[in-house]
Amino acid sequence: MKINNLSKSYGSTKALIDFSYEFGKGIYALLGPNGSGKSTLMNIITDNLKPDSGNITWNGVDTLKMGAEFREKIGFMPQNPGMYPAFTVENFLFYIAVLKGVEKKEADKQVAELLEAVELSDVRSRAIKTLSGGMKQRLALAQAMLGNPELIILDEPTAGLDPKQRISIRNYIARTALNRTIIIATHIVSDVEYIAKEIIFLKKGVIADAGAPEALLKKAEGKVWKTIVTSEQVPEYQQKFRILNIQNNDDGVALRILSDEQPTHDSVSVPPVLEDYYLLVFGDIL
Repeated sequence: MKINNLSKSYGSTKALIDFSYEFGKGIYALLGPNGSGKSTLMNIITDNLKPDSGNITWNGVDTLKMGAEFREKIGFMPQNPGMYPAFTVENFLFYIAVLKGVEKKEADKQVAELLEAVELSDVRSRAIKTLSGGMKQRLALAQAMLGNPELIILDEPTAGLDPKQRISIRNYIARTALNRTIIIATHIVSDVEYIAKEIIFLKKGVIADAGAPEALLKKAEGKVWKTIVTSEQVPEYQQKFRILNIQNNDDGVALRILSDEQPTHDSVSVPPVLEDYYLLVFGDIL
């Protein structure tokens, strides 16, 4: 899939500005704070929203001309999915399978496998209105995966999940990405740091940077420092430097500092993580 110069405005607010990118097989992450344009892009790709300009092509063909043929290739998990509260979990998935044209025998197989994958097998007969927020989130992921779509769009897929569920869902997404394109929009760096093929940093509707995680990490090398101070010194350091983390230790307070140069003579350079680079890109608007 190739996106060519997409732009979208809401009144005087520009949500996307000449966004262009080419997606192959594998997992791609869209990282950015709220208001960066992630959801707008997702809704344009899924044909829920029309762009002001630009287009999207699939194997060289404009997706708007493909119409339903392109939409059939997509599995979409929106940020706030609408569901039928009186449906049971299982019946909801079978209903979505019918809408996607999945044959009954194949639907039986896929629904069983997906309920197991998202850890909802034990609540398959419960009404959706009785589910917790995390359960609804996992159900929304399951419906997006139904029908083995070639392109899967996931908008904040782990919102509301506990750490164990997040790891489980993250691993499941990674396992399914071998022969399809998965785009994950999130502001949670740890969800994609180890599974994304490429990461796109979206800032106020513009690509601030993009590339493989290891290439992006290299850009933060030599810019992350650790220093030990007293608790009384912490406010002073917070005023002078960009503090990434504050940790109380037996020997004082350990500060993780983002700086192009060594902030103090006793600061030690430490290996960066992707969250460090995220703050390097977005620190001015956090």
